[in-house]
Amino acid sequence: MKFLFLGDVMGRSGHDAINERLPGIIERYGFDFVVVNGENASHGKGLTEPHFNAIRNAGADVVTTGDHAFDQRETISYIERESTLIRPINMPPGTPGRGAMFLEGRNGHRVLVINALGRVFMGPADDPFRAVEAAVAACPLGEQADAIIVDFHTEATSEIRAMGQFLDGKVSTVVGTHTHIPTADHRVLRGGTALMADAGMCGDFDSIIGSETDEPLNRFLTGIPNGRFTPAEGEATLCGVAVETDPRTGSALQGAAAALGGTLAQAEPDFG
Repeated sequence: MKFLFLGDVMGRSGHDAINERLPGIIERYGFDFVVVNGENASHGKGLTEPHFNAIRNAGADVVTTGDHAFDQRETISYIERESTLIRPINMPPGTPGRGAMFLEGRNGHRVLVINALGRVFMGPADDPFRAVEAAVAACPLGEQADAIIVDFHTEATSEIRAMGQFLDGKVSTVVGTHTHIPTADHRVLRGGTALMADAGMCGDFDSIIGSETDEPLNRFLTGIPNGRFTPAEGEATLCGVAVETDPRTGSALQGAAAALGGTLAQAEPDFG
Protein backbone atom coordinates (compact mmCIF):
# COMPACT_ATOMS: atom_id res chain seq x y z
CA MET A 1 0.00 0.00 0.00
CA LYS A 2 0.99 3.65 -0.39
CA PHE A 3 0.28 6.21 2.28
CA LEU A 4 1.00 9.90 2.81
CA PHE A 5 1.81 11.63 6.08
CA LEU A 6 1.63 15.44 6.20
CA GLY A 7 3.21 17.51 8.97
CA ASP A 8 1.67 20.15 11.22
CA VAL A 9 -1.02 22.19 9.48
CA MET A 10 -0.27 25.81 10.41
CA GLY A 11 -3.06 28.37 10.43
CA ARG A 12 -5.24 29.54 7.57
CA SER A 13 -2.48 29.12 4.98
CA GLY A 14 -2.06 25.47 5.91
CA HIS A 15 -5.65 24.40 6.18
CA ASP A 16 -6.67 26.26 3.02
CA ALA A 17 -3.89 24.48 1.10
CA ILE A 18 -4.99 21.11 2.49
CA ASN A 19 -8.59 21.76 1.48
CA GLU A 20 -7.69 22.93 -2.01
CA ARG A 21 -4.87 20.57 -2.95
CA LEU A 22 -4.99 17.35 -0.95
CA PRO A 23 -7.80 15.71 -2.99
CA GLY A 24 -5.79 16.18 -6.20
CA ILE A 25 -2.59 14.91 -4.56
CA ILE A 26 -4.35 11.72 -3.41
CA GLU A 27 -5.74 11.12 -6.88
CA ARG A 28 -2.49 11.95 -8.71
CA TYR A 29 -0.24 9.67 -6.64
CA GLY A 30 -2.78 6.98 -5.77
CA PHE A 31 -2.45 7.05 -2.00
CA ASP A 32 -4.41 4.41 -0.11
CA PHE A 33 -4.28 6.19 3.23
CA VAL A 34 -3.53 9.72 4.49
CA VAL A 35 -2.58 10.99 7.95
CA VAL A 36 -2.42 14.73 8.69
CA ASN A 37 -1.16 16.37 11.88
CA GLY A 38 -3.69 19.15 12.49
CA GLU A 39 -2.71 20.52 15.88
CA ASN A 40 -1.87 24.06 14.68
CA ALA A 41 -4.61 24.39 12.06
CA SER A 42 -6.81 26.82 13.99
CA HIS A 43 -5.07 30.20 14.31
CA GLY A 44 -1.76 28.40 14.96
CA LYS A 45 -2.90 26.65 18.14
CA GLY A 46 -5.22 23.69 18.40
CA LEU A 47 -7.96 22.40 16.12
CA THR A 48 -11.57 23.53 16.02
CA GLU A 49 -14.26 21.11 14.91
CA PRO A 50 -14.95 22.92 11.60
CA HIS A 51 -11.25 22.82 10.71
CA PHE A 52 -11.05 19.15 11.69
CA ASN A 53 -14.04 18.36 9.48
CA ALA A 54 -12.52 20.26 6.57
CA ILE A 55 -9.24 18.32 6.80
CA ARG A 56 -11.17 15.04 6.92
CA ASN A 57 -13.34 16.06 3.97
CA ALA A 58 -10.21 16.90 1.97
CA GLY A 59 -9.10 13.26 2.27
CA ALA A 60 -7.32 12.72 5.59
CA ASP A 61 -8.23 9.33 7.05
CA VAL A 62 -6.83 10.23 10.48
CA VAL A 63 -5.90 13.58 12.03
CA THR A 64 -3.20 13.54 14.72
CA THR A 65 -2.27 16.25 17.23
CA GLY A 66 0.43 16.96 19.84
CA ASP A 67 1.16 19.33 22.71
CA HIS A 68 -1.44 21.82 21.42
CA ALA A 69 -4.17 19.17 21.20
CA PHE A 70 -6.48 20.96 23.64
CA ASP A 71 -5.57 24.61 23.02
CA GLN A 72 -9.03 25.06 21.52
CA ARG A 73 -11.39 24.37 24.41
CA GLU A 74 -14.07 22.91 22.15
CA THR A 75 -11.76 19.97 21.36
CA ILE A 76 -12.53 18.52 24.78
CA SER A 77 -16.19 18.22 23.84
CA TYR A 78 -15.87 16.77 20.35
CA ILE A 79 -12.76 14.55 20.47
CA GLU A 80 -14.66 11.78 22.28
CA ARG A 81 -17.11 11.33 19.42
CA GLU A 82 -14.57 11.74 16.58
CA SER A 83 -12.77 8.42 16.31
CA THR A 84 -10.47 9.67 13.53
CA LEU A 85 -9.06 12.50 15.68
CA ILE A 86 -6.37 11.23 18.03
CA ARG A 87 -4.24 12.90 20.72
CA PRO A 88 -0.93 11.65 22.18
CA ILE A 89 -1.28 8.21 23.70
CA ASN A 90 0.97 9.05 26.66
CA MET A 91 -1.10 11.90 28.04
CA PRO A 92 -2.24 11.40 31.66
CA PRO A 93 -4.99 8.85 32.42
CA GLY A 94 -8.41 10.46 32.10
CA THR A 95 -7.46 12.75 29.21
CA PRO A 96 -10.37 12.88 26.72
CA GLY A 97 -10.00 11.04 23.44
CA ARG A 98 -7.74 8.21 22.34
CA GLY A 99 -4.08 7.90 21.42
CA ALA A 100 -4.38 5.20 18.74
CA MET A 101 -6.91 4.23 16.11
CA PHE A 102 -7.29 1.08 14.01
CA LEU A 103 -9.31 1.48 10.82
CA GLU A 104 -9.66 0.43 7.22
CA GLY A 105 -8.12 2.34 4.33
CA ARG A 106 -9.47 3.02 0.86
CA ASN A 107 -8.55 -0.41 -0.53
CA GLY A 108 -9.37 -2.47 2.54
CA HIS A 109 -5.97 -2.13 4.20
CA ARG A 110 -6.06 -2.36 8.00
CA VAL A 111 -4.07 0.53 9.44
CA LEU A 112 -3.12 1.33 13.02
CA VAL A 113 -2.22 4.98 13.66
CA ILE A 114 -0.54 5.95 16.93
CA ASN A 115 0.17 9.46 18.20
CA ALA A 116 2.75 10.02 20.96
CA LEU A 117 4.31 13.02 22.71
CA GLY A 118 8.03 13.36 23.35
CA ARG A 119 9.56 14.38 26.67
CA VAL A 120 12.84 16.08 25.70
CA PHE A 121 12.36 19.88 25.95
CA MET A 122 8.60 19.30 26.20
CA GLY A 123 6.03 19.43 28.98
CA PRO A 124 5.29 16.54 31.36
CA ALA A 125 4.14 13.29 29.72
CA ASP A 126 4.17 9.59 30.48
CA ASP A 127 6.77 7.29 28.89
CA PRO A 128 6.10 7.40 25.12
CA PHE A 129 8.22 4.35 24.35
CA ARG A 130 6.30 1.95 26.58
CA ALA A 131 2.93 3.44 25.64
CA VAL A 132 3.58 2.96 21.92
CA GLU A 133 5.10 -0.47 22.50
CA ALA A 134 1.91 -1.64 24.26
CA ALA A 135 -0.32 -0.35 21.44
CA VAL A 136 1.79 -2.13 18.82
CA ALA A 137 1.82 -5.38 20.82
CA ALA A 138 -1.99 -5.35 20.91
CA CYS A 139 -2.20 -5.07 17.11
CA PRO A 140 0.95 -6.60 15.55
CA LEU A 141 2.20 -5.64 12.12
CA GLY A 142 1.61 -8.33 9.51
CA GLU A 143 -1.05 -9.98 11.65
CA GLN A 144 -3.91 -7.67 12.66
CA ALA A 145 -2.42 -4.61 10.94
CA ASP A 146 -1.34 -4.23 7.32
CA ALA A 147 0.45 -1.00 8.26
CA ILE A 148 1.31 0.86 11.46
CA ILE A 149 2.02 4.60 11.37
CA VAL A 150 3.48 6.42 14.38
CA ASP A 151 3.37 10.21 14.68
CA PHE A 152 5.91 11.10 17.38
CA HIS A 153 5.42 14.75 18.32
CA THR A 154 8.74 15.81 19.80
CA GLU A 155 11.27 18.62 19.92
CA ALA A 156 14.51 16.60 19.76
CA THR A 157 15.68 14.72 16.68
CA SER A 158 17.57 12.35 19.01
CA GLU A 159 14.30 11.27 20.62
CA ILE A 160 12.57 10.58 17.30
CA ARG A 161 15.61 8.67 16.06
CA ALA A 162 15.55 6.62 19.26
CA MET A 163 11.86 5.83 18.76
CA GLY A 164 12.60 4.69 15.21
CA GLN A 165 15.31 2.32 16.35
CA PHE A 166 13.14 1.09 19.22
CA LEU A 167 10.29 0.22 16.84
CA ASP A 168 12.34 -0.92 13.85
CA GLY A 169 10.70 -3.98 12.32
CA LYS A 170 7.55 -3.56 14.42
CA VAL A 171 5.89 -0.66 12.58
CA SER A 172 5.76 0.61 9.01
CA THR A 173 6.89 4.15 9.74
CA VAL A 174 7.84 6.54 12.52
CA VAL A 175 7.51 10.22 11.62
CA GLY A 176 8.43 13.19 13.78
CA THR A 177 6.29 16.31 14.01
CA HIS A 178 6.39 19.56 16.02
CA THR A 179 9.41 21.61 14.85
CA HIS A 180 7.77 22.61 11.51
CA ILE A 181 11.12 22.12 9.74
CA PRO A 182 11.36 19.15 7.33
CA THR A 183 14.47 17.04 7.74
CA ALA A 184 16.37 15.37 4.92
CA ASP A 185 16.97 12.05 6.70
CA HIS A 186 14.05 9.97 5.42
CA ARG A 187 15.18 6.38 5.01
CA VAL A 188 14.15 2.77 5.63
CA LEU A 189 15.89 1.22 8.63
CA ARG A 190 17.39 -2.27 8.60
CA GLY A 191 14.31 -3.90 10.07
CA GLY A 192 11.95 -2.36 7.52
CA THR A 193 10.64 0.74 9.32
CA ALA A 194 10.63 4.05 7.44
CA LEU A 195 11.87 6.96 9.55
CA MET A 196 11.86 10.74 9.14
CA ALA A 197 12.93 12.95 12.04
CA ASP A 198 10.44 15.71 11.18
CA ALA A 199 7.83 15.89 8.45
CA GLY A 200 7.85 19.69 8.48
CA MET A 201 4.66 21.73 8.28
CA CYS A 202 1.85 22.57 5.92
CA GLY A 203 2.17 26.33 6.05
CA ASP A 204 3.86 29.47 4.78
CA PHE A 205 7.65 29.09 4.94
CA ASP A 206 8.19 32.81 4.32
CA SER A 207 7.92 33.07 8.10
CA ILE A 208 9.51 31.90 11.34
CA ILE A 209 8.22 28.32 11.67
CA GLY A 210 4.83 29.44 10.36
CA SER A 211 4.44 32.73 12.23
CA GLU A 212 4.76 36.26 10.87
CA THR A 213 8.35 37.28 11.51
CA ASP A 214 7.95 40.50 13.52
CA GLU A 215 7.08 39.14 16.96
CA PRO A 216 9.39 36.08 16.98
CA LEU A 217 12.24 38.30 15.75
CA ASN A 218 11.44 40.90 18.42
CA ARG A 219 11.69 38.27 21.14
CA PHE A 220 15.00 36.98 19.82
CA LEU A 221 16.40 40.53 19.75
CA THR A 222 14.98 41.89 23.01
CA GLY A 223 13.75 38.94 25.07
CA ILE A 224 10.58 40.96 25.75
CA PRO A 225 7.16 39.84 24.41
CA ASN A 226 5.43 42.62 22.50
CA GLY A 227 2.38 40.76 21.21
CA ARG A 228 1.06 37.42 20.08
CA PHE A 229 2.47 35.16 17.41
CA THR A 230 0.36 35.46 14.25
CA PRO A 231 0.31 32.70 11.63
CA ALA A 232 1.77 33.77 8.28
CA GLU A 233 -0.75 33.65 5.45
CA GLY A 234 1.29 33.40 2.27
CA GLU A 235 1.15 30.35 -0.02
CA ALA A 236 1.71 27.14 1.91
CA THR A 237 4.09 24.31 1.15
CA LEU A 238 2.57 20.92 1.97
CA CYS A 239 5.36 18.95 3.63
CA GLY A 240 5.54 15.34 4.68
CA VAL A 241 6.59 11.88 3.64
CA ALA A 242 5.14 9.14 1.45
CA VAL A 243 5.78 5.48 2.18
CA GLU A 244 5.17 2.31 0.19
CA THR A 245 4.81 -0.91 2.17
CA ASP A 246 5.08 -4.61 1.44
CA PRO A 247 1.50 -5.94 1.25
CA ARG A 248 2.55 -9.20 2.89
CA THR A 249 4.49 -7.92 5.89
CA GLY A 250 3.62 -4.24 6.29
CA SER A 251 7.31 -3.33 6.26
CA ALA A 252 8.37 -0.22 4.36
CA LEU A 253 9.81 -0.77 0.91
CA GLN A 254 10.66 2.86 0.21
CA GLY A 255 9.96 6.39 1.32
CA ALA A 256 9.91 9.74 -0.44
CA ALA A 257 9.85 13.26 0.95
CA ALA A 258 6.98 15.53 -0.06
CA ALA A 259 7.23 19.32 -0.47
CA LEU A 260 4.52 20.70 -2.71
CA GLY A 261 3.76 24.34 -3.48
CA GLY A 262 4.90 27.45 -1.68
CA THR A 263 8.50 28.62 -1.40
CA LEU A 264 10.46 25.44 -0.59
CA ALA A 265 12.31 23.41 -3.20
CA GLN A 266 9.75 21.00 -4.56
CA ALA A 267 9.86 17.26 -3.79
CA GLU A 268 7.44 14.92 -5.50
CA PRO A 269 6.16 12.02 -3.36
CA ASP A 270 6.38 9.69 -6.34
CA PHE A 271 7.90 6.20 -6.33
CA GLY A 272 8.02 5.96 -10.12
